[in-house]
Amino acid sequence: MYDDVVKAARGGMDKAIEALKKGFNKVRTGRASTTLMDEIRVDYYGTPTPLNQIGTMAVPEPRLITITPWEKQLITEIEKAILKSDLGLNPSSDGQLVRIAFPVLTEERRKEMVKGIKRMGEEAKVAIRNSRRDANEGLKKLEKEKEISEDEQKRGEKEIQDLTDKYVKKIDEVVAAKENEVMEI
Repeated sequence: MYDDVVKAARGGMDKAIEALKKGFNKVRTGRASTTLMDEIRVDYYGTPTPLNQIGTMAVPEPRLITITPWEKQLITEIEKAILKSDLGLNPSSDGQLVRIAFPVLTEERRKEMVKGIKRMGEEAKVAIRNSRRDANEGLKKLEKEKEISEDEQKRGEKEIQDLTDKYVKKIDEVVAAKENEVMEI
């Protein structure tokens, strides 16, 4: 029982870290990355289809993404989908492939992005603290129902607090790495 509570807390904390990293993939840095395009859906014969399933994406230069669709008539649909996305990118095409140039980010824009990154980090910390609270409540319930002893409950709370501290530190490291990536010119 005790191990199940700790295991559930660890699982919740792992999910918080994964969600944070996935959220960071959508943050546009000064460098081109195909992961930015993961959420873009293109109208493919009436079906919203992920961009990476209708063409080949490449990063030939640090500030350029090229998309070569498997069907040339999709170029206009790809351009529309990119313009509709909230990434603020302007695609251009030559009839064969779509080019997306990434403009250099201004200092002000990079600082705004860092604020957003810190906010995302705080949200992940809140999720981790919620996992800690749920685990502690689970341990108290087990102790109240006499399924574990008071000593086991205290040991469990200490273990969960240590786990929380470890995951909060991991979030701080991930946030600092992303901040450095954004502030890099």
